Amino acid sequence: MNARIWIDLGRYPIDLPESAAYRTMLRDLRAELEEEGCAVLPGFLTPEGVRAAVRETASVAHLAHRSMSRCNAYFTEDDESLPPEHPVRRFFDRSNAFIPADNFAPDGVLRQVQNHPGFDRFLREALDVPKALFHRYADPLGDVIVNTAEAGNGFPWHFDTNPFTVTLALQTAETGGAFEYVPDIRSDGENFEAVAEVLDGQSDAVRTLDLQPGDLQLFRGRHSLHRVTPLDGLRPRHVAIYSYVEAPGMVGNPVRVRQLYGRVLPVHLERAGPRADALMD
Repeated sequence: MNARIWIDLGRYPIDLPESAAYRTMLRDLRAELEEEGCAVLPGFLTPEGVRAAVRETASVAHLAHRSMSRCNAYFTEDDESLPPEHPVRRFFDRSNAFIPADNFAPDGVLRQVQNHPGFDRFLREALDVPKALFHRYADPLGDVIVNTAEAGNGFPWHFDTNPFTVTLALQTAETGGAFEYVPDIRSDGENFEAVAEVLDGQSDAVRTLDLQPGDLQLFRGRHSLHRVTPLDGLRPRHVAIYSYVEAPGMVGNPVRVRQLYGRVLPVHLERAGPRADALMD
């Protein structure tokens, strides 16, 4: 089937960049990103698209890397030179599962959506990012993945490795699984005091989203602290993640890749090195 079946192009004309409807859509999304720190396109996937994506995910869910660990918001090791209350020293239980990208075929729903004409251009323009600074993540395990979580699982407060993260909600849990975030908390560099307030439950900057199946979310997760609240019930929560980066050819740090997917590939070791920005993770 064609990706046109999966995307509600009548509502979101991503393949008509010269149209008035497209320009209006961009204007509204940019305003939402500016005001809210992220933007949501409800029902971006058609009902049939949601069903097909859930079927695709269910067929490879057994290949997810499941792990339980304790991590801080930066996915770094403890630093005993800092005081105990410092955010770098605040560790939380993390139990989650990721289906690596190499389990999703080129003719599958998730990659058909990403490869639909105009998809990347639309995302770049909605995020208002220069063309030279917007590239698909080249990581063969991490470019298109699905986060799948079951009862009791949650993803504690953290920052993303990639600056631009695009998610498609596919299936919600019976209860829980809300997306909470604090926009641009470290847009000007590390802000440990503000992060500590969030971890202590004392911040009034936390925002909450209850994403529904088919919703597309645009989010700058490298600078915005965020988490997924614990879940309950028999139905797992599935969210597809499309990642974009500021330079071509970027892949994940080997340590972080192994944490998320349980393995690394030669390309991760070949391209390992410091990040271009000065942020600690």
